[in-house]
Amino acid sequence: MATDNRVDGTSLRPGLEFAEYVEDFRRAGHEAVEWIASYLEHAREYPVLPRVKPGDLIDALPAAAPDGGESFDTILDDFQQKVVPAVTHWNHPRFLAYFACTGSTPAIVAEMLSAALNTNGLHWITSPAVAELEKVAMGWLRQWLGLPEGFFGIIYDTASVSTMHAIAAAREMAAPQFRENGSQPNLVVYTSEQSHSSVEKGAIAIGLGQKNVRKIATDEEFRMRPDLLFQAIEADLATGLKPFCVVATVGTTSTTSVDPVSEIADVAEKYGLWFHIDAAYAGSAAILPEYRHILAGAERAHSLVMNPHKWMFTPVDLSAFYTRRPDILRRAFSLVPEYLRPAEDPKAINLMDYGVPLGRRFRSLKLWFVMRYFGREGIQHLLRNHIQWAQEFAMWIDADQRFERVAPAPFSVVCFRFKGSDEQNKALLERVNATGEVFLSHTALKGQYVLRIAIGNLGTTRDDVVRTWELLKESAAAL
Repeated sequence: MATDNRVDGTSLRPGLEFAEYVEDFRRAGHEAVEWIASYLEHAREYPVLPRVKPGDLIDALPAAAPDGGESFDTILDDFQQKVVPAVTHWNHPRFLAYFACTGSTPAIVAEMLSAALNTNGLHWITSPAVAELEKVAMGWLRQWLGLPEGFFGIIYDTASVSTMHAIAAAREMAAPQFRENGSQPNLVVYTSEQSHSSVEKGAIAIGLGQKNVRKIATDEEFRMRPDLLFQAIEADLATGLKPFCVVATVGTTSTTSVDPVSEIADVAEKYGLWFHIDAAYAGSAAILPEYRHILAGAERAHSLVMNPHKWMFTPVDLSAFYTRRPDILRRAFSLVPEYLRPAEDPKAINLMDYGVPLGRRFRSLKLWFVMRYFGREGIQHLLRNHIQWAQEFAMWIDADQRFERVAPAPFSVVCFRFKGSDEQNKALLERVNATGEVFLSHTALKGQYVLRIAIGNLGTTRDDVVRTWELLKESAAAL
């Protein structure tokens, strides 16, 4: 065993040869898998929200990295004793805040394999598997969603980045000179007042500015009003501005409302606008035949995003982006210096040409594993359960005179409030979350503080939903 500091290509650090390094991994890897399995099996025993204060973890760890390497035993012990207590457990069955996401076992295995391969899909030759499995997995998902065959699919990290790419492609279609000349201040994008903040952020990121984002008012069910969209476009045209993009939402962040996609498509087509659909959360529901209608009209969209990492049991991050105009997306982003110029082959897929990122993780592997392990029928069964339990919860709210439901509940999210002041609703949420048994989040609707329950975790059961309702009733009685 080497004990000196020589650099000879065999010793990874003083005292550790490569063979020992691999054996260290084998032992620690088995230990880590056992910990993961136990964690998933006993996740309910953890408080969903950590009982720590800001800075606790920073104070618990050394201020500088070690000079000498440390053993896996020491590192894993610190992980369990110091890091895990500071974790908010998104993989907890009673994580019912925001949009729940699940790190399912097939995807965890795929992430391990992806990390081991450590491949980087710059263009086809740098990893044919990355390029081609992404095409296969995105093709399978497109079929499950009922999208047309002509839709090109690519994986980004999050819906925020996907939507930014959609807006940039829309700009390329409307003002191709922008790519070379820079800012054109008269371009305007339209979206709902209930749309995700990523639409506005995307406009900021590509240089359009917040003032060029029009937030269209919604109806009583929090859906974009096409008549007001039409009026806003006409008003902007009258002042010399150039409408170029409209973003509809299928499953808004606060209420999961569904904008009237076909009517918005009519407006987009009338004015020649790029039409993007944000179906990040609710898009998964289209896998169910009885919910396929939520994407009616989506075939007329230029682009669409849905996130398997929200409600399709794939761990973050994986955002599925589709477009029927990949030529424009490529035109907006392709930039190939000589050192990255691939050999020409019409069958080769060079994903670096279709977005800002050059490097590309093997994200499709985990989606491929999830789709194969559960199958379409397994995914459908889980989604139906979540929707059914949310409908039951909505009925409990409707039947209790102390509470009120403040929005439709078309999927697995229910928006509700205690019939009292905003301060009482804040207190109710804090009291429930302080139990450590459950984590709920809130939003604001029509100027009121509103509570949300979002069912979407693979491990959630009806008993978890029942227990959440019991905690809400108990906490309400104590107000």
